[in-house]
Amino acid sequence: MNCLDGPNSGSVLRPKSKRWVKQSVPLSCLQVMKAVEGLMPPPPRSAELEELELRKAEIDREADYLVRRELWLGLGYLVVQTAGFMRLTFWELTWDVMEPICFYLTSVYFMLGYAFFLRTSREPSFEGFFQSRFAAKQEKLMRARGFDVRRYDELRERARRASPLMPPPPPPASSAFGGS
Repeated sequence: MNCLDGPNSGSVLRPKSKRWVKQSVPLSCLQVMKAVEGLMPPPPRSAELEELELRKAEIDREADYLVRRELWLGLGYLVVQTAGFMRLTFWELTWDVMEPICFYLTSVYFMLGYAFFLRTSREPSFEGFFQSRFAAKQEKLMRARGFDVRRYDELRERARRASPLMPPPPPPASSAFGGS
């Protein structure tokens, strides 16, 4: 009997008081394949793919840094704006003057969020904004450094096909450009 005879069947010899006893143990084919794969050396990866992965990792780190810097600057802008409005409301002007200004400014922010959603089809949240800016920065850095996204995706797909039990890869880098 082997794992191919049934969906969950298999035989294992186990020692029992100085003699071997054949016992039926439920095994799935996937369990057997994973055990065998664990004994095999990893599939060879091309030096070109490894070099492209290192370049992409550096591009991703720099894009992350640039986007986080933008977000911190945005926070600084909002803090300065809020402090300015507080100053205007309580010392320079009155709430009667500042209320319509704050209302219209809030309406402008809402319209910007809605326009962001229409343009990117992403939720107008901080996470959605981060992902959108990251993809834009990543694309810009890849173009500036001559990173060949198609070649990278092709080599990753080849490496994935070489190992049948390898988990599915994350979305390809080209998805950052709006395509697949």
